[in-house]
Amino acid sequence: MSVVTVQLGQCGNQIGFEVFDALYSDSHCPQGLCSERENEAYQASSKERFFSEEENGVSIARAVLVDMEPKVINQTLSKAAQSGQWKYAQHSCFCQKEGSGNNWAYGYSVHGPRHEESIMNLIQKEVEKCDSLSGFFIIMSMAGGTGSGLGAFVTQNLQDQYSNSLKMNQIIWPYGTGEVIVQNYNSVLTLSHLYRSSDALLVHENDAIHKICAKLMNIKQISFSDINQVLAHQLGSVFQPTYSVEGSCHYRRNPLGICPFIFFFTGDLMENLVPHPEFKMLGIRNIPQMSENSLTYSTFTWAGLLKHLRQMLISNSKMEEGINWQVRPPLPGLPTLGKVSLNRELHFNTSIANLVILRGKDVHSADLGGFKDPALYTSWLEPIDAFNVWKTQRAFSKYEKSAALVSNSQFLLKPLDTIVGKAWNMFASKAYIHQYTKFGIEEEDFLDSFTLLEQVVASYCNL
Repeated sequence: MSVVTVQLGQCGNQIGFEVFDALYSDSHCPQGLCSERENEAYQASSKERFFSEEENGVSIARAVLVDMEPKVINQTLSKAAQSGQWKYAQHSCFCQKEGSGNNWAYGYSVHGPRHEESIMNLIQKEVEKCDSLSGFFIIMSMAGGTGSGLGAFVTQNLQDQYSNSLKMNQIIWPYGTGEVIVQNYNSVLTLSHLYRSSDALLVHENDAIHKICAKLMNIKQISFSDINQVLAHQLGSVFQPTYSVEGSCHYRRNPLGICPFIFFFTGDLMENLVPHPEFKMLGIRNIPQMSENSLTYSTFTWAGLLKHLRQMLISNSKMEEGINWQVRPPLPGLPTLGKVSLNRELHFNTSIANLVILRGKDVHSADLGGFKDPALYTSWLEPIDAFNVWKTQRAFSKYEKSAALVSNSQFLLKPLDTIVGKAWNMFASKAYIHQYTKFGIEEEDFLDSFTLLEQVVASYCNL
């Protein structure tokens, strides 16, 4: 089954390119540490999901590119074509000459309705190329105007027109120091609208990825390309094929599931990761992540990798460096700090559901008992329902052994509460509101968004 990717705005298109490049490079890597037959099956499964093929053998990304300015799309098309290995389809792009000026309302209320038919026609043509559609993967930022405003509009249209197909939005959380003066407004409006129309929000925080580049990848002058490559690596480690069941040699065919609240590569996973529509925030952690120079001198065991990954989860650490090893699961009957107050430091990160994905040598020897501890999860889900694992002996990228964790937990609680609070302070003083009202987003729309997100914060806080 196939996934149609929709790349929106500058951020969405730049990340989308890196994701397809990472998927293609990994699936064609000769060093998969598995048999030739298994490698061919892995490659075929990956290709079915994310690429179609032209007569000359060049792979074509199953993607639609949308931006209101042509520069980034032209660069993205050119970079893909220059690779000589894969490219975007000739008529898979939509761009204009006028951007959204970092105004969510302009992207949502002006560009959206004005270009709805053209964009949705492009998506429909891409869907028709799929033998069987699994769903949509929508890549966008939430701080600007086109990716956030138009992205929310397109997601809403996908929900209306493809209600039986899964919609998953990969959203980029802005730097805390601020890129755009109205980024908190844009973020609140984006999140509230996506909560109504998307099945899951896969969130990456710019600050966290920046730290990974600096501390784990040892990059001195960090560019957006560096950040996007780390993002693409994390997404690829989740999206690439895994075995359908324990001990099987057959890869999962369905990357996203077949109905709402069924997720990723199997029929019942979304039901576990997103058991209730109020809890849609998903995060990814990867281990190991390091530069090729460091990798040459490193060896890993499954016991060591999983010990670190579990502690990253419960201490809410985004990378293996600087983990707080003092954090422990709460004793039965005692409330976590998160349940007491958001104003106190949130030490233990309570989970709703977790998926661990293991790739590489001796993968079936890995002991995952630590992730089945009931103390890690909310009281209303049993670990047998809240935890899943996928495995494949086929290594990912350059790592002999690697683990990824997709988690629905309290990981975003404090950043979400902070961004809502900052937006509310601006709203209370009526700052910049006129820039939104003149394009049809009224004060009542802001209040509805605040109400929805404050309820999300309260729900995650009370896990």
